[in-house]
Amino acid sequence: MSDDSQRPIIVKRIKKSAHGHHGGAWKIAYADFVTAMMAFFLLMWLLGSTAKGDLAGISEYFKTPLKVALQGGSGSGDSSSLIKGGGKDLTRKDGQVQKTIDPLEKKTINLAAAKVEFEKQELKKLQGLKERIEKAIETNPMLKQFKDQILIDITSEGLRIQIVDEKNRPMFDLGGAHMKSYTVQILQEIGKMLNEVPNRVSLSGHTDATPYSSGEKGYSNWELSADRANSSRRELIAGGMAESKMLRVVGLSSAVMLDNKDPNNPINRRISLIVLNRDTEDAISRGGKPLEVSGQEQVTPALQQVAPKEKPSEVEGKKDKTSAAEGKNQ
Repeated sequence: MSDDSQRPIIVKRIKKSAHGHHGGAWKIAYADFVTAMMAFFLLMWLLGSTAKGDLAGISEYFKTPLKVALQGGSGSGDSSSLIKGGGKDLTRKDGQVQKTIDPLEKKTINLAAAKVEFEKQELKKLQGLKERIEKAIETNPMLKQFKDQILIDITSEGLRIQIVDEKNRPMFDLGGAHMKSYTVQILQEIGKMLNEVPNRVSLSGHTDATPYSSGEKGYSNWELSADRANSSRRELIAGGMAESKMLRVVGLSSAVMLDNKDPNNPINRRISLIVLNRDTEDAISRGGKPLEVSGQEQVTPALQQVAPKEKPSEVEGKKDKTSAAEGKNQ
């Protein structure tokens, strides 16, 4: 018993260590994933904000990287040969004949597209003039009281302004070409605004179907309508319209009615003023003859404002072609 009491007491203390290192491979994978997603969305943003021309250049680089590296992109010549100079036949030592481009080919334009664009711009100008005249009628106390007698619309010929009679308010003296004072003021106010556009003007006088029974022998509604149209021309010029803008003045008697159902309606007695579009102006200037065109390279005067200017030598060459074509047609 004594021996047991003298034995040393040994206490075992187990020291617990921390868990071992699990590794950081998942962090690397996650970082790669985030980087790839960032690069993907950055690429999407760049593609969305890049111009089509730049995209074409990038596409060309990946298609033919060697060609682009040696010669540059499409802006430097578009040669299909890797050898500087662009020749396709390697057996030719003195170079190849340079390709010539017909100057007329460079001048070729799409006449249909140019005409549509020109007509669109011209219509826009006429609509603007229409709005200004309507605004002037509304703001001018004198004109406003006659606004029901001033009819404004746009037709296939251009901007039409008609000043019509009313039962108790005629524009002219009965059976004569002498204007009422308010008719003079209306025409002079309109004449001021017609210089705002380069278009020329056609003026026509109209009567109703009531036969002209007074006055000198042989004087009829035809002469009366022509005299009234000419009186209107003088007042437009007095109001400030350039005399050169007037292209045509005609008297149409009762041939063109505004109210066909009632030939004697006062509204048929009117002055019709048309600010002509270019097609109608050209047709009147040519006497109604169709325009002869010998080739697509010719541009009518109506399109010369949108077509590029040509050199005198090229114009002379075209005139020769036109003369030759007319000689064959005769």
